[in-house]
Amino acid sequence: RHKTDSNVRMAVTLEEAPWLGWMVVKALMRFAFMVANNLVAIPSYICYLIILQPLRMLDSKRFWYIEGVIYKWLLGMVASWGWSAGYTVMEWGEDIKAISNDEAVMLVNHQATGDVCVLMMCLQDKGLVVAQMMWLMDHIFKYTNFGIVSLIHGDFFIRQGRSHREQQLLVLKKHLEQSYRSRDRKWVVLFPEGGFLRKRRETSQAFAKKNNLPFLKHVTLPRFGATKIILNALVARQENGSPAGGDAKELECKSKGLQWIIDTTIAYPKAEPIDIQTWILGYRKPTVTHVHYRVFPIKDVPLETDGLASWLYQRFIEKEDLLSHFYETGAFPPSQGQKEAVSKEMTLSNMWIFLIQSFAFLSGYMWYNILQYVYHCLF
Repeated sequence: RHKTDSNVRMAVTLEEAPWLGWMVVKALMRFAFMVANNLVAIPSYICYLIILQPLRMLDSKRFWYIEGVIYKWLLGMVASWGWSAGYTVMEWGEDIKAISNDEAVMLVNHQATGDVCVLMMCLQDKGLVVAQMMWLMDHIFKYTNFGIVSLIHGDFFIRQGRSHREQQLLVLKKHLEQSYRSRDRKWVVLFPEGGFLRKRRETSQAFAKKNNLPFLKHVTLPRFGATKIILNALVARQENGSPAGGDAKELECKSKGLQWIIDTTIAYPKAEPIDIQTWILGYRKPTVTHVHYRVFPIKDVPLETDGLASWLYQRFIEKEDLLSHFYETGAFPPSQGQKEAVSKEMTLSNMWIFLIQSFAFLSGYMWYNILQYVYHCLF
């Protein structure tokens, strides 16, 4: 029997060998393309912004508009790596494109490094949202290949840990005051859990037990320090001190300041998240990631500490229910007022991907020749 089992395993291994070989070759090809993509796109982004510095002094709004468009193209390139591997997105819930011109904060559950890539993909067709977006992410991303781009764009890198928390919140407040409206930013992306699910789940569950809070498996209890800083800095106040925000039934309302909270829930089939390595190398089979949106007008969000903490906890308790339903049924439950859940497949235009990739490589070629000419002239 032992010999028979060994023969079966060997036969299966031999049958899988060509497939595994192809996967390795494909992963190496994808990695080589990604490296080349970064080597031409990121230096080109920097060079374009250097020559546009006079425009920044004359018309900073136009300068940051152009920077935002190029930034969106760069994020589109990252999205295309997953798209080409068959990693697509199905969107559920409310239509957030309807509020793409208003100021909003996205509160997102965090499971893996691929969450950021998923958002880069599914927000590409939401107008100029990506161009005018500010990300809050772990400081470790500052040291990745994309770190220099995020620094220039004005994203915020937050250092995790209790010892850094108070100081980081003060730095965040200053960063918002200096870089948000001066660069015409509209949306802020925030992961309130403060880390990946697998790393924080045990600590969160212990905290929940100690404080008589619900036991959560698919999300962790959020931290509200950064959310409070963002709301206090960006919500416009009426004369009576109450927040001036949007009304879900009146999208034409254009009050100044932050108007919406977009509660965003990312779900992966079988609760198996995609990480950045998979996104780049493409060794996982094609996968549909599901993203659910709920929109809350800012006037319905309490801004005082205790009220905001309770409100955030409630959102993540609801996320737990959404994800439990998804993992049991393969779909999100219907939104309020709907008889059945409605979803739509998010699509990227292959022609648009081809154009931005072509622009990147042509730009890289152009800047290489320009710098080579300048070098020869000087030396």
